[in-house]
Amino acid sequence: MNHWRNLIVVSNRLPITVESRNDELQLNPSDGGLVTALAPVLRERGGCWVGSLGANKNDAVLELARNWSSWQGYALEPVFLTSAEQSSYYDGFSNEIIWPLFHGLPSRCKFECKYWHGYGKANEKFASAVERVWNRQDFIWVHDYHLMLVGGALRARGWRGQLGYFHHIPFPPPDIFETLPWRVEVLHALMQFNTIGFQTSRDRCNFLAALHKHLPGPLTSSINDQLMVWAGDRRATVGTYPISIDYDELANKANAPDVSAAVDAIRERASGLQIILGMDRLDYTKGICERLMAFQTLLERHAELRGKVTLIQVVIPSREHISEYSELKLRIEALVSKINGEFSRPGWAPIQYFHRCLSRTELLALYRAAHVAVVTPLKDGMNLVSKEFCAARTDNLGILILSEFAGAAQELKCGALVVNPHHISRLASVLHFALLMDEAEQTERMELMRSHIRRHDVFSWSRSFLADGTVSVFPEITKLNSASSSRFLQTS
Repeated sequence: MNHWRNLIVVSNRLPITVESRNDELQLNPSDGGLVTALAPVLRERGGCWVGSLGANKNDAVLELARNWSSWQGYALEPVFLTSAEQSSYYDGFSNEIIWPLFHGLPSRCKFECKYWHGYGKANEKFASAVERVWNRQDFIWVHDYHLMLVGGALRARGWRGQLGYFHHIPFPPPDIFETLPWRVEVLHALMQFNTIGFQTSRDRCNFLAALHKHLPGPLTSSINDQLMVWAGDRRATVGTYPISIDYDELANKANAPDVSAAVDAIRERASGLQIILGMDRLDYTKGICERLMAFQTLLERHAELRGKVTLIQVVIPSREHISEYSELKLRIEALVSKINGEFSRPGWAPIQYFHRCLSRTELLALYRAAHVAVVTPLKDGMNLVSKEFCAARTDNLGILILSEFAGAAQELKCGALVVNPHHISRLASVLHFALLMDEAEQTERMELMRSHIRRHDVFSWSRSFLADGTVSVFPEITKLNSASSSRFLQTS
């Protein structure tokens, strides 16, 4: 049984979008794995979500946020960052240092001290927002690499209660991590949490190796199937908790009439072509260019496939104000043009390229219509596209080609075709193998993956982390200043 009263979730962004309709502002729930995972838990337990809501305070938006709990069952506590803070904390430290470094690409990092200082100040702002709403019996759950210093900032403010952190992206091996000039400060800050979760056992091992290399004398011990780590006067449970999806909700929506109609339209336009699907956010870690080159190799080797197969590549816009992302977009578009220019014939283009966001109906329809989904990031914490594809395949058909460097590969190797995305020639061969796979083998593989995802869904993930977080709480919980008591607790 949980001994905490309410849950405080802390993430870079709040789980909402602000829309203007007929000159009126509205708050609507956002999509995404984190929202799907944690919103039901917050509604059940009562609590608050702390996150950023843009650069400028808006009285109308604040009022809407205050009223959120009346129809969602939990409160919102916005954090407002100035454009300068957003630039140094998010664009700078988070996305130009931590993101490339933790994905194994230190040469892309821009180690600027102003980014580090901005990151620290922003984390302090998030901690102040938490302090406005905390109660000493709450469970505070901080999410992802944007907020690694929040634990230390909360301890400095007197928090002695339950404090968890989940790391959604990969954690690099120690020879990569040591490139970070502020490596010791980050490790000390992470050890302020009493539960630290990672996507895979590899990430957890890398974190433990970094502790042993950069902090004096850390100790590890297994207690009741939990791995406990001591570093100085700090103790933490360090675990592996692979994040997942709401399997039942997604599978049910995949069978909705509007999705079925969209599937029929896609297949009619394809005119009998086998569809290969790539679905990625614009990012240099997703392996989009390598995938395009593998598809080009496939067409070069197998002339009989020309006019019989098409690659639908969807790229979701992201961070294009950062030069590396805009340059990547141009490189992708150049490759698409080159391949289409070389192999197209009247009535057939090998690649259909889309650079835009998709509705849920469009996304599910593409999952259902595809013969092969190619999920081949060069490095990824989990990659939920692979799990969504499987959940949407209620027909138990379709082939998943999955990078061995995606966290999901550890779970879905039971049915996926696992590849090294850097090996272009091998990826082309696996694509050919997938296109020839019979339905009996497809069904056998897909049923194994769907069964695993059904059992290990997003609710299992959150329950597992919160249960371990409750067990590993520090015994010393001091009385907090009454002025910091929660403003949002309306349920017990």
